[in-house]
Amino acid sequence: MTVNLEVAEGVGTLRLDRPPMNALDVATQDRLKELAEEAGRRDDVRAVVIYGGEKVFAAGADIKEMQAMDHTAMVLRARALQESFTAVARIPKPVVAAVTGYALGGGCELALCADYRIAADNAKLGQPEILLGLIPGAGGTQRLSRLIGPSKAKDLIFTGRMVKAGEARELGLVDRVVAPDQVYAEAHAWAAKLAQGPAIALRAAKESIDTGLETDIETGLAVERNWFAGLFATEDRERGMRSFVEEGPGKAKFL
Repeated sequence: MTVNLEVAEGVGTLRLDRPPMNALDVATQDRLKELAEEAGRRDDVRAVVIYGGEKVFAAGADIKEMQAMDHTAMVLRARALQESFTAVARIPKPVVAAVTGYALGGGCELALCADYRIAADNAKLGQPEILLGLIPGAGGTQRLSRLIGPSKAKDLIFTGRMVKAGEARELGLVDRVVAPDQVYAEAHAWAAKLAQGPAIALRAAKESIDTGLETDIETGLAVERNWFAGLFATEDRERGMRSFVEEGPGKAKFL
């Protein structure tokens, strides 16, 4: 399989496995969607790591496969391409991308689908589609501009240039930069910590933030308000507040 889902101690790792560069061909896109939806459904998965291995995250789409496609073929495929990445973005749990080596084109777009990004200090990220006479087609024009702002996103997309990890952090494209051999461990630790948290409240927080970024503030506030009130019906809320009153802040255990 070109993508695998490995689960341990509440953390599901979506592992890309299409050497040497984890090119995101149609089969890989479809498998990614299938496993992202599975991770979202499974009760034993409480947080997710997206990982391409020690050497490369994903160097982009399979260009040879795309070259053979004409306009009609891509009209039929483009929605499925976006839906495979959107399935990752909509996992209703905390998701962290562990970025090693290249994360270019579709690889960068996949990292953008995570809630948090940890990169190796030798990582290189970018949206080089313009160099092929194309634009990003798996969400890059939308998610990148929302993450780092439109002018910075336009610079990367218009020029197609790659950025090293340090500049990516300055741009806000990645959140933390660590040694290459620590990327997965750091990402897994981030996910494992959140896997111990209140699952429904984490889902509520993610949906409220994401919906607010995609709509007007009044709609976002309504989503927040409904989730906030709804959480008062959960056992986790009872446990969290009881622990705060009896033991002080930060002592509640939600598993």
